[in-house]
Amino acid sequence: MLYKTRGIVLGFIRYRETSIIVRIYTEAFGLKSYIVNGVRSSKSKNNKIALYQPFTLLDLLVYNKPNTSLNYISEAKIYQPFYSIPFDVRKTTICLFLTEVLTKILKSEEANQAFFDFLLHSILSLENLSAHFENFHLQFLIRASGLLGFFITEPQEIGKQLQYAGYLFDYEHYTFYLYQLIDSDYGTSVPMNHKERGEILDALLKFYQLHFEDFGEIKSLNVLKEIY
Repeated sequence: MLYKTRGIVLGFIRYRETSIIVRIYTEAFGLKSYIVNGVRSSKSKNNKIALYQPFTLLDLLVYNKPNTSLNYISEAKIYQPFYSIPFDVRKTTICLFLTEVLTKILKSEEANQAFFDFLLHSILSLENLSAHFENFHLQFLIRASGLLGFFITEPQEIGKQLQYAGYLFDYEHYTFYLYQLIDSDYGTSVPMNHKERGEILDALLKFYQLHFEDFGEIKSLNVLKEIY
């Protein structure tokens, strides 16, 4: 049976010679994987693989069979076109990093309207920002924690849990910055240098590792740190 839903692309892997398996966080069904045939062929029309780049927002018509790990997309079209993210290496780097994080933490194939709305709002915010998005990934991780069940609301909370786990993080030194990140909207300037931003990011990722058993390594982390 066919269903209409909006979806947020998290990434894809190659499948056979001309196809891909794409992971999409859908509004109606949560995290789903779909086989898309023929998009890597030289004969593919309109460069359809461009539809499945990280954080692309789609309107979908999909098959959804219960207890099936892979389904098919009947129709996909852009829900909201991007005019800045694909053309700004700083923004695309953030997107690659965050989609990798989301792929590790989103496991449930269940609809979650609040989290879908959060992702949609965050992506559109990044698309529309012309400046002061150097801390976007930090603010995203902090805000997402509240919807994932381990709210980051106090710097002391992060510091004490990390110290208990044996990870040294001087949270008192970063209290001012963390409060600014927790309380401010996307696009608010929070002046930090490269080292400070990197250490806060490492602490947040370690905090995520405490709450997600198989979180593991983030391959895009080094590239993100080079830019920010």
